[in-house]
Amino acid sequence: MGDRLKEKVAIVTGAGSVGPGWGNGKATAVLFAREGASVLAADINPDAAQETAAIIDQEGGNCTPHEADVSHSDEVERMVERCLEIYGRVDILHNNVGIVDLGGCVEASEESWDRVMNVNLKSMFLTCKFVLPHMERQGKGVIVNISSVASSRWLGVPYVSYSASKGAVNQLTQSVALQYAAKNIRANAILPGFMHTPMVTKSLADFYAAGDVEKMVEIRDCSCPMGKMGDAWDVAHAALFLASDEAKYITGTELVVDGGLTCKAA
Repeated sequence: MGDRLKEKVAIVTGAGSVGPGWGNGKATAVLFAREGASVLAADINPDAAQETAAIIDQEGGNCTPHEADVSHSDEVERMVERCLEIYGRVDILHNNVGIVDLGGCVEASEESWDRVMNVNLKSMFLTCKFVLPHMERQGKGVIVNISSVASSRWLGVPYVSYSASKGAVNQLTQSVALQYAAKNIRANAILPGFMHTPMVTKSLADFYAAGDVEKMVEIRDCSCPMGKMGDAWDVAHAALFLASDEAKYITGTELVVDGGLTCKAA
């Protein structure tokens, strides 16, 4: 156990994984706890949140699982209230919830567009809405939002709603960062590139290789300058840095974690 987040309290949304293995939120919640934070692990799937909490508990950390659909205002408000009831404060808000629906403007339905925007973008607006007043009263706080290199690059996958939502996340992050900079509240975004996580496997295997996961991994690995995709721990360690006091003079930034992919696609 480390102490980079000693005595901090963190809300991690999307703290479970959609399938076997390590998703970004699950890895981040565990890493935050390993570094001394008390974690409220929120997920729409209560079993996934409980799985993450169990890992943290087994390692001697402090975690409370919480079921929440963060695209709904009342559930976000209750999530924040529960964190305050249990831990008394919110030092770190880590917004990790995100989904992918395939399709360009013609192929995607209006319902799909609205769903992706609600989950990927509205959720971050809502969590900020209910967390920021408490951070302001505390006199400090950190927000880390998960975006994507798809926010600024065409990556060969037609998911217009995903790309648009992540572009908006970048601007939401900068707006919060500048509005609250003088109040000692930082906000930054992480832009992962091609990652090997359960969500990617679930969402994109059919597009890349007709459901052949091994072939999809091979194709995506070959697209990366380093010869392989990153994993959830690469994102988690970036989140840990931005959440820690080591990044106390960093706000409004977009931290790319992509093994050089965006350099190649520039």
